[in-house]
Amino acid sequence: MDIMRQTAEAVYELCEVAKLKRGDILVVGCSTSEVVGAKIGTNSDPDTAEEIYKGIISVLEPKGIYLAVQCCEHLNRAIVVERDAVPCGECVNVVPQKKAGGSLATVAYHCFKNPCVVEEIKADAGIDIGGTLIGMHLKRVAVPVRLNTKKIGEANIICARVRPKFIGGIRAIYNEDLL
Repeated sequence: MDIMRQTAEAVYELCEVAKLKRGDILVVGCSTSEVVGAKIGTNSDPDTAEEIYKGIISVLEPKGIYLAVQCCEHLNRAIVVERDAVPCGECVNVVPQKKAGGSLATVAYHCFKNPCVVEEIKADAGIDIGGTLIGMHLKRVAVPVRLNTKKIGEANIICARVRPKFIGGIRAIYNEDLL
């Protein structure tokens, strides 16, 4: 199983479908336990997290898209992000660890140039790897996205993008490029 390749393929496809552009934010929630075939929260795996991180960043970095990684519930699903992504964000003081934050958040924190942990973010798209519940960190209105890649390792993935709210009634005309 090539975790890095599967991850890169899923992230690339989501970026295309969601029409992500430079400066947008992609939030990722990840259970490495689920990726390796165990129950969420029971087998956190830093090596798997590193492969996932490499796959994600290989796609996002050249596009100028920010990665936001959701911590586990032990850190109230806080977000690890590059400080540049949240110039007005209020950083909190915590350093994710394998058993308090999760493996992917820990890897991201140590790989980012200038990491910042915030309590919440409003991302433009997201990937939930293994049922970690990322919806609270997406802008309104979130739209499900079905990808060709259905799993990373043994973990199911669920993806979403956002779109602006529709306002108006039957006379309203909408910009198709924003759908």
